Amino acid sequence: MRISRALRYGVAALALALTVTACGGGDEGSALDSAKDGKLTVGIKFDQPGLGLRTKDGSYSGFDVEVAKYVAEKLGVKPDNITFKESPSAQRETLIENGQVDFIVATYSITDKRKEKVDFAGPYYVAGQSLLVKSDNTEITGVESLTGNKKLCSVKGSTPAQNVKEKYAKDVQLQEFDTYSLCVEALRNGSVDAVTTDDIILAGFAAQSPGQLKVVGKPFTTENYGIGLKKGDTETRGKINDAIEEMIKDGSWSKAFASTVGSSGYPAPQPPAVNRY
Repeated sequence: MRISRALRYGVAALALALTVTACGGGDEGSALDSAKDGKLTVGIKFDQPGLGLRTKDGSYSGFDVEVAKYVAEKLGVKPDNITFKESPSAQRETLIENGQVDFIVATYSITDKRKEKVDFAGPYYVAGQSLLVKSDNTEITGVESLTGNKKLCSVKGSTPAQNVKEKYAKDVQLQEFDTYSLCVEALRNGSVDAVTTDDIILAGFAAQSPGQLKVVGKPFTTENYGIGLKKGDTETRGKINDAIEEMIKDGSWSKAFASTVGSSGYPAPQPPAVNRY
């Protein structure tokens, strides 16, 4: 059967288009491209007071939010032109890979497993696992005092609670909920004795309830919080690293911490050294 010249050209053009899409389509749309257009979509948590919280009036507050705003401004984007997108822990890599966000600032610990899928700038904060208790609790002063069948709460599927049980307090009674806010509510009503996760997250909940809750003990793990972005976007990663270093250098980092997490009374740590991952 003879195929017309027009049809042959059409088939060839379609094949070429599919090849270009398959080979190059995923490389487009870096965070810097978005910034050049004057807008950015940034992933944050919506439910972590002091870090990333969507308030009742639709605004956003927290240390991660302030870091995101500073970085965006260094990339040439004003705060009013940032679209914040909720980024639950289990969805962060997918949001980055699918291009639904330009970068993520959401208590995002840098790990080798995650670096297989995304790149990280930072760290912009070094956290550590700790404990949250009621302010009038004098028995629990750190992980070593979780004795006598104390009730400890953490989130289902998370490592903090198991870490405590396996390494520090084998007789602790674990209570696991879907969110840390439910753990905190259980702490307030006396259903559990302590809540465990990263210290800065706990400090945020303490700040939300002044005089009622406190973070106790020295951190007993190390969590490097990074800004997650598309794998291979080295140019953006370098510029974000520059922004983090400048934020620390000019005092904005300390100011942001003091106005967010610092209101809980939790002391500000030394800013981290940025690692060019």
